Amino acid sequence: MADFATYCDLCAARAADDLDRVYHDTRYGFPVVDDNELFALLILEINQAGLSWRTILNKEENFRKAFDGFDIPTVAAYGESDRTRLLADAGIIRNRLKIDAAIHNAGAVLELQREYGSFKAWLDAHHPLDKQEWVKLFKSRFKFVGGEIVGEFLMSSGYLKGAHAESCPIHRKILKAGPPWAVI
Repeated sequence: MADFATYCDLCAARAADDLDRVYHDTRYGFPVVDDNELFALLILEINQAGLSWRTILNKEENFRKAFDGFDIPTVAAYGESDRTRLLADAGIIRNRLKIDAAIHNAGAVLELQREYGSFKAWLDAHHPLDKQEWVKLFKSRFKFVGGEIVGEFLMSSGYLKGAHAESCPIHRKILKAGPPWAVI
């Protein structure tokens, strides 16, 4: 991204059907209400650590298949045979710590659903927080969640401002969708 000031600039320079451009224009920063999709975003952000987001976008469908469509109860019930299967799956990121975090975090989301009714309701109950407070909260519940992962998860799902430059035309579309950061 050296030649571009922002992700918005990078995506604007790409073809309309480019993977990054499609994600930027249709998903990045838009509010997410479905718990399985929020969980999917969290797991994808965790797996992006140390890699490019484009790598994750290229593998997203493989992740969806490997993790049973990110169905939270199913992933929470994974055992050792599932860990072995995932570690052998060349279509995803084969990192034991990230796989273990996905399974643990599915269980953590189930607990949040029992306590708050949904993962989204838990996020809403704590909104608004600044990034440091969010990171502390996430670390109290989840594994493999540092500042960058939590920040990107919250921006990509509409809980923190910053996914798009204010001059980006997608920024206006996101505002119309009513992301939590804009409804304070």
